[in-house]
Amino acid sequence: MDEIKVSVVEFSDRKCYQMQYRCPLTGKKKTKATEVERDGSKKSRRDAERAAGDLEKQLRAGVYQDVSKITWPDFRARYENEVLTSLAENTDAKVQGVFNSIESILSPARLRDLTADRLSHYQAKLRENGLAESTIASMLAHLRAAMSWAVKMGMLPKAPTIERPKRAKGGKLMKGRPITTEEFERMLAKVADVVTAELGDDAEDDDIAARDQMIADWTFYLKGLWASGLRLSESLALDWQRPDRLRVDMDGKRPMLQIPAALEKGNQDRLLAMAPEFAEMLLEVPVEDRRGPVFQLRTRRGQRPSEWWVSRVVAKIGEKAGVKVDERTKGGKLVVKFASAHDLRRSFGSRWAPRVMPQVLMELMRHESIETTLRFYVGQDAQRTADVLWAAHEKASNKSGNTAPNQAQTQQAPSAVSGNSDGACEVDRGGIEPPTHGFSVRCSTN
Repeated sequence: MDEIKVSVVEFSDRKCYQMQYRCPLTGKKKTKATEVERDGSKKSRRDAERAAGDLEKQLRAGVYQDVSKITWPDFRARYENEVLTSLAENTDAKVQGVFNSIESILSPARLRDLTADRLSHYQAKLRENGLAESTIASMLAHLRAAMSWAVKMGMLPKAPTIERPKRAKGGKLMKGRPITTEEFERMLAKVADVVTAELGDDAEDDDIAARDQMIADWTFYLKGLWASGLRLSESLALDWQRPDRLRVDMDGKRPMLQIPAALEKGNQDRLLAMAPEFAEMLLEVPVEDRRGPVFQLRTRRGQRPSEWWVSRVVAKIGEKAGVKVDERTKGGKLVVKFASAHDLRRSFGSRWAPRVMPQVLMELMRHESIETTLRFYVGQDAQRTADVLWAAHEKASNKSGNTAPNQAQTQQAPSAVSGNSDGACEVDRGGIEPPTHGFSVRCSTN
């Protein structure tokens, strides 16, 4: 058969440029639209020729498929084999969940069935099922990436429009909220109650010893989440020695975290700074005990727990302590959300937000983009911002010879101010106090 050649042609009754070629299998002439409108410009003609060139390459490589015949199962299989296998396990699981929900709600037979109209219906169903807007946005981001890949592979002429969900009136950026030190201490005080309930009230002498060890392990774990900002999955993977796991590195000047690509949301190996309070906590662990998982959690039968089980126990502790982080109406009923493992991470991010620049906070939180850091952790605490503004105002007033703030002003802005020769503003909380507590600010007038 002659070499495959795709030509650009024009028909007076067609809005777009057309491409013609002979099918390498049947030898019959085929005509296909380019999706490029015929406006008479040189640019549109070049775009049409570029589309013809892409089709020609696919035909010669034997990978072209008629988009009208590509089934959803075929697309999913290719995406799983060619894309998901190279991504982090957590990302793989999330995308699989999105595809499963697509099949459950839309039941697409072919890839082209995922039209803008159908995907709008999909979003509406997700909301009806009670999913938070942030969860819907995350699911749609994964779907958008998959559709873009389908276009690159020639499986779709163009990606369907996927509207980004807008936060509903009264909606919240976070599903929960950062908790205060007082609330965290209440949670620590309830660890023993929840652990005892997990073991049962009829414990024998040996079980009592096991219970006491579980209480100590869980107390250490909650303090670790509070001080480290680790995600739940990361905390359970954290190891003292294994190079294939999220690992503590004590060999350098400062304790660090080594994160392998398979466990990292950004899908790349990283060496990251560790929060000082978490480093101090780990340095208190005897050297002879620094082996295996950092957090030695066990179920009642002495087994390593699953993420689901750990998440459930932390939520039980939050509920026992009465730490409410969110309330919303679902199906006409008020649903209360109690503090979870992720709310401890939120507390960590909120405490560090005023101490460091956003770029540093992004690395500390291990966010993939600065937009996530800015959206959730920078500028979210109005009281904290007000304290910094009042502190700067008081400093400027004192330097200009004005009288000191009156008692009412002092009550509104309890921060203390001192000079700083480097011209930078620095927030000092003196420990790991949350943003709802007082703190001092040191800044110059630069």
